[in-house]
Amino acid sequence: MKKDTHPTEYRKVVFRDVSCDHEFISKSCTPTKETTTWTDGNEYPLIKVEISSESHPFFTGKMKFVDTAGRIDKFNKKFAKFAKKPAAKESAEEVK
Repeated sequence: MKKDTHPTEYRKVVFRDVSCDHEFISKSCTPTKETTTWTDGNEYPLIKVEISSESHPFFTGKMKFVDTAGRIDKFNKKFAKFAKKPAAKESAEEVK
């Protein structure tokens, strides 16, 4: 393995799941400018995440519909040209 490829500046960081406001503390070297006060009274860097084990359906056993910025609409627009046209199907049935 190459030397000096992995970071060495690991520190305690608070991760906040913004979808369910769950927080946990772990070690990380991810840069952040935000800080928060943990339950022990100390101030730690804060990293906001969209999903964690507290909100992911695999861990919770509950399906949760999250549509951020119209993902379904974006998908439909992107792949609309590949959809089969129902008008062509109807005209083929009329010919028979």
